Amino acid sequence: MSGAEGASVADSVTAGRRLLLVHAHPDDETIMTGGTIAKYLAEGAQVLVVTFTLGEEGEVIGDEWAQLVADGGADQLGGFRIFELTTALAALSPPGEPGRVLRPRFLGGAGHFRDSGMAGSPSAEHPRALAQAPFGEPVALLADILTEFAPQVVVTYDRDGTYGHPDHVMVHQVTAAALPIARERLGTDVKVYESVTEHSALESGLAAASGRVPEGWRPPHDGELPRYPDEVITAAVDVSSVYERKVAALAAHATQVTVAPSGTEYALSNNILTPIGAVEHFVQVDGPRPDVPGRETDLFAGLD
Repeated sequence: MSGAEGASVADSVTAGRRLLLVHAHPDDETIMTGGTIAKYLAEGAQVLVVTFTLGEEGEVIGDEWAQLVADGGADQLGGFRIFELTTALAALSPPGEPGRVLRPRFLGGAGHFRDSGMAGSPSAEHPRALAQAPFGEPVALLADILTEFAPQVVVTYDRDGTYGHPDHVMVHQVTAAALPIARERLGTDVKVYESVTEHSALESGLAAASGRVPEGWRPPHDGELPRYPDEVITAAVDVSSVYERKVAALAAHATQVTVAPSGTEYALSNNILTPIGAVEHFVQVDGPRPDVPGRETDLFAGLD
């Protein structure tokens, strides 16, 4: 087989790959899986990011957009975060290919479900809050998207929603309920991964950043940032080739995220320094498991 023929075979394989990622709010897609999105887009896969809410209850960084907030403000933050998500997804997309720029897709349409805010907050009682939705409604909507897109790989949160946010937990639960419906309709299986942070990668990133903590930021206290033991990680995806796209996408979420001058760390409104990883980690929780030694480096391993 010639080099050209080999390339065409590889292209045809990656072009048939379909990756679906579910997230609760704009910025989650980049924080948790931005490099993975950019990597698979660059390789020619079809990628779909489904966002459940507009993130109306987010805490705004700085003064420029501070009056957009829901609590005592204009309650226009959700609309602005559509713009941020659109910009971030474009940053993650292959440059110079306007036909392949990833666009947002919201569950039920933009604004259908509202950001619930943290547990126990008044926003969690809002009649449109995701936490208030009859469970079957988002399940049915996501099952329809899964059936339409027919992904081979789905990425979601763990059962704790990474850090316990009610909307993250709901995304996990809705995805778990929608997948069997889609599987039955499609007659195919799906590999399902939970996006997590590896303990040693987090510690290495924090150690590397110890001498360059921006003014006003602080390192996390012990156990403050969620992480998983190294031994439970089943997949590690190297995103170093698209690292700059991930950083640009993080910067696009400027109401929620500040990127350090080094381009190697970020902070949310709490000003807690967090490394920007060049490897993203996952735990496979469902679907066919490839017979490969050690961790997978490709979420589609065993499917091509």
